Amino acid sequence: MRRNRSSLVSDLGFLGFLVLVFICIVFIAGSGNDYIQNIIILNIAFILALVTYFTTVTAGLVLNLAFIFGYGFFIVYQTVSRGETIGISTYFWLIMVPLITVVLWIFTSSSRELEAENERLKKTTATLATVDENTDLRNSVAFQKDASLFTGISTRYGIPLTLLVVKVKYWSEIRRLIPEDQLSEAIYDVSQLSQSSIRTNDALYLLDKEDATWGLLLFTDREGAKIVIERIKFKLQELNDNEFTGKYKVNLGLKIGAVQYEAETIENPLDFIVQAKKQLEYDV
Repeated sequence: MRRNRSSLVSDLGFLGFLVLVFICIVFIAGSGNDYIQNIIILNIAFILALVTYFTTVTAGLVLNLAFIFGYGFFIVYQTVSRGETIGISTYFWLIMVPLITVVLWIFTSSSRELEAENERLKKTTATLATVDENTDLRNSVAFQKDASLFTGISTRYGIPLTLLVVKVKYWSEIRRLIPEDQLSEAIYDVSQLSQSSIRTNDALYLLDKEDATWGLLLFTDREGAKIVIERIKFKLQELNDNEFTGKYKVNLGLKIGAVQYEAETIENPLDFIVQAKKQLEYDV
């Protein structure tokens, strides 16, 4: 409802601006001897409106006050020195110039409100999204939800649960060596490699796309996790020797840390990840 109201106000503001410009053009066309003076004032009105558009309404109104004061002083000078009377054009511009500024500000403020709301919706969508659009893997949001369920099952039924954190070695350097599209392909390839190395009841998550970090929740103990680690590294070596040779300029290497869930030492899903990441230091 609020979005529709802002959109309506923005449309009305833009329509009002066009109507005022049309009125000014019609007025100038019939102004006769004051044609040049009216053109100059119309240009000033546009400049003040543009200043308001790119700054704030306060700046626009201050400049309009300065215009009214300066234009009023000019009219008084002409009246006193030349004996000219104050014509309808004077009142027209004293009203029209500030009105153009206000109407454009209404359009600008509503448009910016729509842009801000659009950004908020994008951020909210990104926060609530649980699947990465490129790899179709569940992300860190999904991990936090699922980890609570998995750890509950582990505690209740006494099933060992181990988290593997997988990270590409020297990822920051690799980002500078290969194009952006190949970076996405590399993430996808490693994701597929990891997915093929686990059982169907285990879960794979893309925890950090920017730093190429995955999480694997395995219903197994540390010894079983070691088997998975060796399997992943062996498959990666095979790919480096064959498929990846002509695909990437560098060999992809992985660092893998593993930690088994213990309710006494792991308080929440984030703590689970932190402790698993600490184990990456021992995998060189």
